[in-house]
Amino acid sequence: MTQEKTAKLIIPQLIVGLGNPEPKYDRTRHNIGFEAVDALADSWGLNWEKNQRFQGLIAEGLAPNRSKIRLLKPLTYMNRSGQAVRAVIDWYKIAPESVLVIYDDMDLPIGKLRMRLSGSAGGHNGMKSIISHLGTQNFPRLRIGIGKSDGNKETISHVLGKFAPTETKVVTDVLELAIKAVNFSLQEGVEKAMSLYNGCSVAIT
Repeated sequence: MTQEKTAKLIIPQLIVGLGNPEPKYDRTRHNIGFEAVDALADSWGLNWEKNQRFQGLIAEGLAPNRSKIRLLKPLTYMNRSGQAVRAVIDWYKIAPESVLVIYDDMDLPIGKLRMRLSGSAGGHNGMKSIISHLGTQNFPRLRIGIGKSDGNKETISHVLGKFAPTETKVVTDVLELAIKAVNFSLQEGVEKAMSLYNGCSVAIT
């Protein structure tokens, strides 16, 4: 007699946006994770507070599904993001699988996003740090496409550069899509959000 395996419902309790804290990094490609959690905080009416223990900015309140939610922007700089995430999950006793990390991805074109339940860092220093500090790759993530460099730019100057004027509308629209994907994951779980939103994209017009 075979027993059907039921998938565990993964509902985020902590949502982390990755970026660098100085004003010179504002609105750069590498900081789109910060922009995403800022957009979530705005849409949910949450306020940011600096927390020394967590080495970051944290916003707490109720998500649209009426569950307790926390947003985090690590202020450790990208390559030490894991320190802040570890501090928060230890303090609130949150399991790694309930942490959703939002960050930039050069392998996705601008206008695309991709959700996954687990995976490697894929060369992203912020994710390397989080995987190292959590001791696992088994936590969900939402990658937002920033596109590859056009060949005239070094990779570093590409990711630390700002979006072109022709791209800003697409970025605004894809952040709205990210909000919808996160809201859906809070209601129905990350896996269902993946099946609904991973095929979506915003075209540059």
